[in-house]
Amino acid sequence: MRMRAAALICLLGAVLLLTPQLGAAPPHPSLPGLPDPKVMVGEIGQYGGTFLDSQVSDPRTFNPVLAQETTSTGPLGYLFEGLVEDNGQTTETEPALAESWTTSKDGRTWTFVLRQGLRWNDGQPVTADDVLFTFQVVYDPRIPNSESDVLRVAGKPIQVAKVDARTVRFTTAEPFGPFLRVIGVPIIPRHKLEAAYNAGRFNQTWGLNTPPRELVGTGPYAMTEYKNAQRMVFVRNPHYWKVDTAGHRLPYIDRVVLTIVPDQDAHRLLFQAGQTDSYGVRPREYAEFKRGEKAGNYTVYDGGPSFGSQFLVFNQNPHSGLPAYKLKWFQTQKFRQAVAYAVDRQAIINQVFAGHAIPEYGPESPADKFFYNPRVMQYPYDLDKAARVLAEAGFKKGADGVLRDADGHPVQFVISTNSDNKDRVAIANIIRQDLTKLGMQVTLAPESFNTLVNKLVESFRWEAMVLGLTGGVDPHNGQNVWKSSGSLHMWYPKQPKPATPWEAQIDRYFNLAATTVDQNRRRAYYNQYQEIVAEQVPLIYTAIPNAYVAVRNKFGNIKFTAFGGAFWNFPVVFIKR
Repeated sequence: MRMRAAALICLLGAVLLLTPQLGAAPPHPSLPGLPDPKVMVGEIGQYGGTFLDSQVSDPRTFNPVLAQETTSTGPLGYLFEGLVEDNGQTTETEPALAESWTTSKDGRTWTFVLRQGLRWNDGQPVTADDVLFTFQVVYDPRIPNSESDVLRVAGKPIQVAKVDARTVRFTTAEPFGPFLRVIGVPIIPRHKLEAAYNAGRFNQTWGLNTPPRELVGTGPYAMTEYKNAQRMVFVRNPHYWKVDTAGHRLPYIDRVVLTIVPDQDAHRLLFQAGQTDSYGVRPREYAEFKRGEKAGNYTVYDGGPSFGSQFLVFNQNPHSGLPAYKLKWFQTQKFRQAVAYAVDRQAIINQVFAGHAIPEYGPESPADKFFYNPRVMQYPYDLDKAARVLAEAGFKKGADGVLRDADGHPVQFVISTNSDNKDRVAIANIIRQDLTKLGMQVTLAPESFNTLVNKLVESFRWEAMVLGLTGGVDPHNGQNVWKSSGSLHMWYPKQPKPATPWEAQIDRYFNLAATTVDQNRRRAYYNQYQEIVAEQVPLIYTAIPNAYVAVRNKFGNIKFTAFGGAFWNFPVVFIKR
């Protein structure tokens, strides 16, 4: 199941994508009114049982349109679905709420037919009106969301029209190469949210104080309980539309309990105490957990290099309230390049990831076999070269060991990161130590993830951050980060026009790639964007860890990939008897 098209702010270094589902099912549920369900492949399983997991930090919202971070989109992934979804194993786009689609010869018109008999978890029918309402909300400038960034073609929104109760037609301003990769936004129920939207209260709707039963979706589960800093509980959706290969209505597991913990160490302790059923193993823990498989009655799955990224970013936003001289540092390419040379990626790989990672210099992961460009500018660890590049930019280290700019200001700033991610704190500390050797006065300030996100997307009051982003197969899904107008263009978001020539170039390449159907030409455009990012280093990348997960052996149909996570096929996951 796919929760969002746009790039997301990532809480943890690696994200387990759960595709979880109201009430217990009969042994062999019938399918009245659902003649065309989607068949999920896997061993025929048993019904019943509870899946126990945990999440670091509370969500920020239960509104799927407003959610921009994995603490919110993770639990919402149990509740909402799109017209299409990505197969976690093949990475191919497949039908979801839509049973089929057709494309016009000019590549500008896409017609989707909804599955017959679809119902929301409150029993109301899902119709084309819900799809139209969803896109009306997404494109409303009053509604802050990441989807509107990626759902534009040549700067124009996609036109959405109802053909009949089950059919929706999308028309793009130009042919749109990544259309299927971005159209799978979570569909929301018009009958539950239209009144609030018309009253101008949509942004205050489905907050954390909403009774869980009010959250209505089409996903495999419905939320029945949320207690701040304690837990979320989900129960099986009896109206869910997927079936197994024998025609039995899914999901198999009746109940999901998500315990909210303060950090990943607490998650680890819960798993080791047998109180959760899965754990995203950090690379430095891999050897220990692998040795403990038999005693712990679990299996550690290896997904290879992850799609996400970990990086240092400086605030270049003129509306941030930073002193002009600090903005000048952060807006200077040579300053950022010098810092990139001062990042000891091998130390990060060895000390943080226990060798289970690779160096990263650009915005795409080698896990993306098609769009990854290995020929980007690299910054091997070299403090002497970093010092020379700083000198070229007018910075000088005095006899007192303090680095100053050309006007005599000492170079000092604060690196923020989320305290609940020990790996990220360790990365920030390694970077801080090397920057100190260059004469910079750097303070490390860990804080809660949600506080960090508020600074990033609302107040803009920060200097530098060590953060992460989720990744994906098509770079277009990250244009909310890379286009100058993007809401997650984090060093200076929502620019009215590109602040620099290189940002204008990236905008141009993303626009060209979006309006090109030929995938090889799209790859060439995205190669150019990756090279610009590596040369300008708005994000200073560190290392890409391998993705690992430990899952109790009592579960069947576990198929783990770095792209889909351990539970992309959760509806067919079952408890063995």
